[in-house]
Amino acid sequence: MEYEIRYYYPTTELDIIINKIKNINDLNKGIRTYEKTMQFNHCDNRYDFYTKEIDGRFRVRLSSNEEYSKCKISWKRRLKEINTDINSEEEIELEIKYDEVSNLLFLINNVMHFPLIESYERYRTTFYNDEIEIAVDEYPFGIALEIESKSQNSDPKEIIMKWSDILELDINNRYKLSWDDKYKELCLEQNIEIFNEVAFDKPMPKVINIDEKKN
Repeated sequence: MEYEIRYYYPTTELDIIINKIKNINDLNKGIRTYEKTMQFNHCDNRYDFYTKEIDGRFRVRLSSNEEYSKCKISWKRRLKEINTDINSEEEIELEIKYDEVSNLLFLINNVMHFPLIESYERYRTTFYNDEIEIAVDEYPFGIALEIESKSQNSDPKEIIMKWSDILELDINNRYKLSWDDKYKELCLEQNIEIFNEVAFDKPMPKVINIDEKKN
């Protein structure tokens, strides 16, 4: 089970967000890492991952930085909880050798026949300790700040609310859905073409702060 909360900001606020988190004691800082994530659907419509009943994502994620390259397969599904401010999600992950990526994609495409629905790029910087992981994600359309509980001994929702208060975040400004929902929402608002591949070299919408929207 995964418990998290997410906020979105304009790209121009990246340095402000990073510096604010860096000034908090008792947090380790990870290496800024490039990630490409590919999301596939089931080949049988009876098990369509994108239906409201399932509402899941089957993903292959490639990660690389100056120290390592990794590949991870994951299944992530939103769980429907009533009257909660925290996202509750089922998540199962499996890491494979990076040099076996081509074989993995061959199996997915040519044996399992899972169609590629969408892919996206981002840079992720994480801050963490034994009870929390704070991820700053640089998407082509804006910045996502994600707080995820990692504690095994405390109520995960209390941990997330504690760190939301430390970061002075307003719970009312959280975004309940996933990155692809946010991306499509922005495209529709700003009349920009929706791409299945969300990449830094494509025309992208942008997260706009409240003051910019008023102008």
